[in-house]
Order: sequence, then structure tokens, then C-alpha cells
Amino acid sequence: MAAPQAKAQFWTPFGAQPPQQQQQQQPQHPTRRHPQRQAKQHPAQQPQQQAAQPRQSPFFWWDNAQPTQPQPTRSTLVRPPQPQEAARDDDGEIDLSRHNAGYEDGYGDRGGVTEAALPPDADPNYSTPVNLDPQVIEKYATRTEVSDPTGEPAGTITISTAKRKLYYSLGDGKAVQYGVAVGKAGFAWKGEATVGRKSYWPGWTPPPEMLDRRPELPEHMDGSLSNPLGARALYLFQGTKDTLFRIHGTNEPKSIGHAASSGCIRMENADIIDLYGRVSKGTRVVVR
Repeated sequence: MAAPQAKAQFWTPFGAQPPQQQQQQQPQHPTRRHPQRQAKQHPAQQPQQQAAQPRQSPFFWWDNAQPTQPQPTRSTLVRPPQPQEAARDDDGEIDLSRHNAGYEDGYGDRGGVTEAALPPDADPNYSTPVNLDPQVIEKYATRTEVSDPTGEPAGTITISTAKRKLYYSLGDGKAVQYGVAVGKAGFAWKGEATVGRKSYWPGWTPPPEMLDRRPELPEHMDGSLSNPLGARALYLFQGTKDTLFRIHGTNEPKSIGHAASSGCIRMENADIIDLYGRVSKGTRVVVR
């Protein structure tokens, strides 16, 4: 009696199935009763489904480089010729419509302007040699001598941001008090500094951020009665570093007594002229 023949054995790779089993396990697609109804899509759903498809990850990490998207380029702004001085609003903007206009408070340009010699302690790179002091109206000065509330030694400038006052200590319990405008909300600061530079009828260079917002502004404004820095400026330093804060005059006398600036201390032009003559480079400044 002959032995039954053994069934043929097939070697298959790991994870694969014999051909017969593969054929038996092939899925059978059910018959679609309404293929046209299932294939039909609302037009509004097509972009959503297309956007929801997952992105295929590349096999190799170096294939994952994203195509560089072209970045919009900013067109170069050509600044037309502009007047050399302008007025600053309380929010830090510049109003060119008020350029060289006569202010009701008497701060407008009046008469001709002649040259003047710079004081010996004025930085010539930040000063304008113009004779405008006679046009500053003295009656707007706020200075008065008071009992010194600061407790600082003589020759110290102390600024009270809460009272909107600046004190220059004279010694013997006395001080000269001035009204000032301080930094508005978000721009106020406190600390110590020294006077690192003094300027006479300072020029003003709008910062790049302001030039971006107002491309019609000139890149520099010489000193004048309409200049935002007013008649004098004391530049505050910490060591050899400019803090970018100043004590300066103003073309907005109505802002005195308020929190109106971008961090600088504003004074009436008549007051800053007086303070400028009292202090020297290296004077200690305390902001409280």
C-alpha cells in the first residue's frame, strides 16, 4: 500500500502569507447600490476635505526641507523735502500741520532767527547755534524755591513722578522746584542716572519706529521753538551708556503737570534754561 503524498510546504518571508491564503483573504468590496450618490460631494466640502488630508512625511530627514516661501518686500519710501522742525503731540506723534504755526501760548516762531555762539558745555553734535532765547516767554516758568523734601545733597536733581515735580537741591534744606511732565502709562521709569551730555537748542532725530509710522517726517530736525526737545536738553546716562531718557524743554507747555511723554521729563522752556545753567555733566539724577 502506497504512503500518502505529503502536502507541499512553502517557505514564506516573515510576515507574508502563502499565495493560497492571500487569495482567500482578499477583501471583497460590497456592491454599491448608489455609487453616484456616494461619490457626489457638495462643492463647499471639497476644499475642506482637501485641506484636512495629512501631509506625507518623507522617509529621510533631509527630504523634509520646506520650500522657501517668498516674503513680501517693503517698498522703499521716498521722503519728499519737509520742513526742518515739527510739533509733537502728547501721544508722541508729530503734527506737521502745526509746523511754524503761532501757538496761543506764545510758543510759535516769531521774527527772524540769527546765529548764536554755543555755550562751552554744549555738545556741538547735538546743538543748534540759533539765538532763540529772547523768544522764550518767561511768564510760563514754574520754578520756585521751597524747603527741600528730597533729603538729597546739594547739586542733586530729584524727580517725583507722583507729584510731577523736579527738585534741584541747593543745600541748607532748600531746593528749586519745577513743574514737569513725566512718562505716561507704560513708559514711566524709576532709578538713578547722571547728566552725560548737555545740548543747546537740541536737534531731534525721530526714531526709526516713528519714521516707519510717519514716512513724511524729515530724518532730522534742527533746534527751534517748534522742536519737541525745546530750548535745552540734559541727556541721562548710566555710566557710559545713554539711557535714551532726557530732561528737556517742550513745544507742548500744556502737557506740564501730566503723564504725557514717552519716558522723558519735559519742562517749560524757561525752566529748562534755568536748570541747564545750574547743572554740569556728571550731575546725579534720582527718579522716584
